[in-house]
Amino acid sequence: MADTFLPSSMRGALEALSRIVHCNPFLPERLELEREILGGDFREPDVSSRDLSSFSSNLGKLHEVTQHHAEKAREAFYQATGTVDEDDFLIYQDAVHFALFSSFREPFLDFIRKGYVRGSAARVCSFYKEFAAQHRRFFPLRPGNPEPRHEAAHVFAMFFQIRRAFYHIFEFIIGTSPAANRLRARVWQSIFTHDMARYQRSLYDRMGDIVTFITGPSGSGKELVARAIGLSRFIPFDEDQLLFEEDFLGSFIPVNLSALTETLLESELFGHRKGSFTGALQDRKGYLETCGDFGTILLDEITETRPDIQVKLLRVLQTRQFQRLGDTRLLPFRGKFMAASNRDLAEEMRAGRFREDFYYRLCSDRVDALALREILREDPDELHHLVEYIAGKIAGAEEAGTLTDEASKWIRKNLGLQYSWPGNFRELEQCVRNVMVHGEYLPENTQADLPRANLLTTALGVGNLTAERFLSEYIASVYESTRNYGETARRLELDRRTVKKYVELAEGSDGRASSG
Repeated sequence: MADTFLPSSMRGALEALSRIVHCNPFLPERLELEREILGGDFREPDVSSRDLSSFSSNLGKLHEVTQHHAEKAREAFYQATGTVDEDDFLIYQDAVHFALFSSFREPFLDFIRKGYVRGSAARVCSFYKEFAAQHRRFFPLRPGNPEPRHEAAHVFAMFFQIRRAFYHIFEFIIGTSPAANRLRARVWQSIFTHDMARYQRSLYDRMGDIVTFITGPSGSGKELVARAIGLSRFIPFDEDQLLFEEDFLGSFIPVNLSALTETLLESELFGHRKGSFTGALQDRKGYLETCGDFGTILLDEITETRPDIQVKLLRVLQTRQFQRLGDTRLLPFRGKFMAASNRDLAEEMRAGRFREDFYYRLCSDRVDALALREILREDPDELHHLVEYIAGKIAGAEEAGTLTDEASKWIRKNLGLQYSWPGNFRELEQCVRNVMVHGEYLPENTQADLPRANLLTTALGVGNLTAERFLSEYIASVYESTRNYGETARRLELDRRTVKKYVELAEGSDGRASSG
């Protein structure tokens, strides 16, 4: 009979550590588990900080507690005389993994950052030797007892993937709002699925078969979401060479389909044989061929492709094979396929421009990038955080504070919190740049996008509205704040039918939708 070797005094903490290893760090369960493990030492995280070290204010304390429990559990494991219980061993393994990851968090981050500075992560990872030695301390080979599910090199590669995922999710998805955190949680699932235990057991080398489809309006950061996923794929580690089998920095290939001509599009994707068309002077590999086993190709604006190209891409997704132009040989596609679109997909399919069978091959993993107006509607204070991030990027750390204050005040005064931001994050960045250079920002389609109160203020200065239009806009402006015809009529001392007439007149002049 197997022995229960874990002391009852630490079992609860070790079970919580086992669960924290498998949870999504961007969901509330993560904080609840931290509270359970740390008790009175738990501190609320600083949700306003984008610094990786501030993601959780409990990382330092968690490290201390985890190291203590892992060492105590190791002593108990060594002292066990019989065959240890397998469930106990799995809990022990998870707790040790958390302790090891915590110990090597900073070396992994340093490796990632230096790779970006050098433009390549294809270099010796020397701290693996220390990691392997620590791994051996906790997992000695004992006949008749459970053995670790994976060798040290695989665990090391898994830790590297998790660290890259944290880094890229924070680097590419900005903001502190609930909406931003929900998007981070969704991206984490696109990398590891919702079941981290299953991913670690068997899915780590199968996620390349899952197509990720990213949708959202133009300027909402679809390619950044794709980069966070594509640059965080699992890459095996060669412990003899002390090298990862692929440089993650070269593993992501974005292709903007709308920027390519029809002939060039096929050649870029599939490659071609010499003489297959005019100008094909030599054989050429396409992106599908150069995308390695652990690489990712993103086809942006996928709805811009012709139906016959969609058929070819559908065949690639179904068979994982393709042909160069002018060639009959079948070549394997081994990478991960991602697509993005800002179109209304239902409308594109109804109109016959986008094949339904192709769509249903794309939607196994769908991520929706949010429009900026939706984020600000949920959390207006997010505007300041986003402007602060942009200001730091374009003006540097020393000027970020003053530019943030200047741009935030200008936006609130002149555009208002109800501005629709049709260009999304891309427009917000250009707005901050304009405020830095000119002290103002002049958006296109001003009358359609500005809140009515701002439109009326502008009209008073330039006199560009008729009296009838001005009256209708004023009544509609009051209605926007009440969303009730009766209350608007009471405030303006008008008949309810008169209010409704002028609101409909205002909405008919600019296409705004009524909800009253």
